[in-house]
Amino acid sequence: MDRQIIAIGGGGFGRHPGVGTIEKYILQQSDKEKPNICFIPTATGDSDSYKVSYYETLNKLNCNPTHLDFFKRTPNLEELIKNQDIIFVGGGNTKSMLSVWKDWGLDIILKEAYMEGTIMSGVSAGAICWFEKGVTDSWADKLNIMECLSFTKGNCCPHYDEESERKPSLSKFINEDLLRDCYAIDGGCALHVKNDELYKAISFVDEKNSFLVKKENGEIKEEPLSRISIS
Repeated sequence: MDRQIIAIGGGGFGRHPGVGTIEKYILQQSDKEKPNICFIPTATGDSDSYKVSYYETLNKLNCNPTHLDFFKRTPNLEELIKNQDIIFVGGGNTKSMLSVWKDWGLDIILKEAYMEGTIMSGVSAGAICWFEKGVTDSWADKLNIMECLSFTKGNCCPHYDEESERKPSLSKFINEDLLRDCYAIDGGCALHVKNDELYKAISFVDEKNSFLVKKENGEIKEEPLSRISIS
């Protein structure tokens, strides 16, 4: 059974409720006709408006949507996650999100589900969390690198074309050898990883793309990744 991660650089139902272009793609990667999908909005403190946008979008698609709250009464995590075909993690504060997950043991439960074929997906914080390291704005003063869950190899930076500090900060991290290389994902694009290998980039807005950013001969290079466009 394939192990799959779909990491979105920015966009989706949080910004455009009801559209569902990338969400439909994610659902189509399941072998279930009507997959169970669980939204985890921990990184925004279980934002109610974020959940409304989720249901407004997913209820229009062929799936069984649910969500997981940590800041209300929390359900049996193993039972909930075991029944899902797809996990979708929202954006927000990655550091705070992972701290909460680890305190509850959700990181371990998600890893077991991932190894058994549950698709892991998400946007921004929900994109970088699956990789070894991520570039995050969890701290107010500047972008930082943080250790993530290492479900798959490599490093990840979202919002690559959307936030002005992303490109110079990533170049600086690589020049200082803090990162060997890094996947950089534009808003409106997602990176699809299968079994620890890059499968393809999916552009769902305006021909956006993803890149592998690395240093070659002392210069920072952006290598565009193989891409398909969906609408």
